[in-house]
This record gives sequence, C-alpha cells and structure tokens, in this order.
Amino acid sequence: MTADLQSWIDRLRRGDALALSRAITTVENHAPGWRDLLKELFPHTGRARIIGLTGAPGAGKSTLVDHLARQYRQENRSVGIIAVDPTSPYTGGAILGDRIRMQQHFSDPGVYIRSMATRGSLGGLAGATADVSAILDASGRDFVMIETVGVGQDEVDVVRLADITVVILVPGMGDDVQSIKAGIMEIADIFVINKSDHPGAERVEREIRALQSLAARADRWTPPIVKTVASEGLGIEDLVAAIRQWETYQQAGNRDRVRQAENWEGRLIAMLRDALLEEALDRMPAGAIAGYAAEIAAHQRDPYTLVEEIVGRLETKS
Repeated sequence: MTADLQSWIDRLRRGDALALSRAITTVENHAPGWRDLLKELFPHTGRARIIGLTGAPGAGKSTLVDHLARQYRQENRSVGIIAVDPTSPYTGGAILGDRIRMQQHFSDPGVYIRSMATRGSLGGLAGATADVSAILDASGRDFVMIETVGVGQDEVDVVRLADITVVILVPGMGDDVQSIKAGIMEIADIFVINKSDHPGAERVEREIRALQSLAARADRWTPPIVKTVASEGLGIEDLVAAIRQWETYQQAGNRDRVRQAENWEGRLIAMLRDALLEEALDRMPAGAIAGYAAEIAAHQRDPYTLVEEIVGRLETKS
C-alpha cells in the first residue's frame, strides 16, 4: 500500500468528511485505484448496522430517515445516509432532492449524507450502493441508512445489503398492501405504516396481519408493525425499539451471521457478473456492441450464438 493511500485511509477512518467524500466519488466513478481502496477498507467494515428503508414513492421515506437520524444522534450515535434517487432516462440526470429534505443535518459532523443516482440500475439501488455503504461502515459510522429509490414491487435488492429491512406503507394508495405484496412485502423485517393519522391506516394493518398469517418465515420472526407520523416525528422511538428488538433476535442463535452469509452469496454473484461483463467489454473493440445490435436487429445473426462466442473468447484468453 502506498503512503498516499495509507494517509487517505487514516483520514477517512478519523472521520474526515473530505476524505470520505473523495473515497465515495472514486468508487462511484470507478476511478483509478478504486478496487485497491475497497480492499484496504474491507478489514475495517462489519461494525455498522445497515438499515434499508424502502417503499412506494410518497410513503415518506426521506422524512422518516431524517427523524430516525435525529433520534440516533440524540443517543450520540453516528449516522451515514445513502439516499438513492432515480435517473432520468432522457437526460441521465437526477434531482437528488433528499439532501434538501435533510438540511438540518448538514452542520452535524455525526451525520454524513450522500445522494446517489441509480444510473440505470434496477431494484431500487444504485450500482455502487453496496461499496458506498462499506466505505461509510469503515469510516466508523454506527448506523448506515439506505433509502431506496421508491420504484414499487421490484425494489428488493436492498435485502441483500441491509441487516434490517424496513418496508414503509401508507394508507390510501391504491389497493394498499395488495398492490405491492408480490414484491417488497416478503422482504420486510419491520413494517412501518406512515401517515397513520390518515383514514385507512387500520385497514393497512389488518391486511399486513392477514398476509403474515398465511405463511411463517423460515427464521420464525414475525415482523412488527410500527405506526408513525413522520412529518410530526411521532412513532420514531417505537421504530428504534423495533430495530433493537430485531437486533436482539438476530444475535440470538447466531442468526445474524447466517443472514450475512446469505447476503454475501447474492452479492458475490452480482460482483462476479459485473466483473465478467467488464472483462468482456474491455476485450471488444470500440463500437462492437452497437454493431452486434444492428446485425441482430437485421436478423443477420442470432444473439444466443453471439453470446456463446463472446463467452468462448473469454475462456480461450483466460
């Protein structure tokens, strides 16, 4: 390890916000040295509790994260927040509006907020979210909260990353639970019914309990249901208590280690997929993919044989 890299890591580990921001930008952009940085930081990870918060747009995720961070700061716990925003399919840009909603934390060195654009990634997270959470973990944060983009029932990638997954629902959104049960309902460790002062909150709770009665989880945990009014800061202490209850349950019987191993299995597959794709693209001449696409569109060749040929070339040159 070079002296510059060691100095950078030392500053990051001491909580230097500039070093932390530089590390995240380096990893997001896959700038030179990004893998070396992550390799050196990995031994310092595994201490933070990673909380994933997901739910439909308009469920109040940002406001809930804001108040949850405030609650943890009152307990003198440090917090890192990753707020994932959707990328425009037309301009490639993102609003990154969560920073605006959390302005009161900007002067607090115990809270670090990073907005990330999905850049085309599906599943509610950006491509580098896992690596950024590792950097925040290595920087000494007690909690890392990941607010997903809010895309609906395919937003399940967070479960492979978070120690705790909080699914946020609100009354009065279509068919409530029925509209999303095929996707994110199955990943919840804790349910939050936000805006619970609105009509229909009791119906949402009944629907959740009805779904829970249909099938027991393999770990025998029944996700608690917490009612909040995040805009007024109500129910936040109950959510913190539910998170502590989950932590205690997971630590008993070594369940947390089993879950981490399961999460890493999924992440390793994703990392291998990305690395092999990068290798395949690096070995192709510029414009090759566009040329192949044009040939397939013209039915001059079939994509299945093409993919076999590309994979074969990787095997030959390895």
